[in-house]
Amino acid sequence: MEQKTHYRKAFNSPYLSSADIVEPVMFTIQHVKLLKDETKKTKDLFNTAFWVEKELRPGEALKPMILNATNSRKMKILTGSPYIEDWGGTQVIIFVDKNVRFGRDTVEGLRIEKPLQKPDLLPGTPAWTNAIAAYQRDKNLDAVEKRMTISDENKAALIEEANHVA
Repeated sequence: MEQKTHYRKAFNSPYLSSADIVEPVMFTIQHVKLLKDETKKTKDLFNTAFWVEKELRPGEALKPMILNATNSRKMKILTGSPYIEDWGGTQVIIFVDKNVRFGRDTVEGLRIEKPLQKPDLLPGTPAWTNAIAAYQRDKNLDAVEKRMTISDENKAALIEEANHVA
């Protein structure tokens, strides 16, 4: 598949943006701090989430995310606490909502939600075939295990199959 570049990548934001997220991803909040806008476009303070994980994709640093009012309210609901100091350790799914209202405009924006229970990875499914390809490409199952539950028995079978298909 051809690698394409989102037009917003040219603006090199210090924060995670919709240009960075190509599919929903799950990350764990390390901590949230109330910090000044690093873009220096405003003097505003933002709830800024930092992550346990360090990479968005292999070789691509994971940037902090501004939790706007909508996402901050969602964090309050997910954690049961209105205090940003209590939000560390929370796993969230980050996805792009293409219908975010910003003034009169409709724009893309990041949203968070609670992760659903990860589905089981089973032999013979399309996900199994994708997992084999991921293992052959990455030589590990880290990306697969972020999205799916795999038993030790199935992990061994998948690795065996991936090594024989290559």
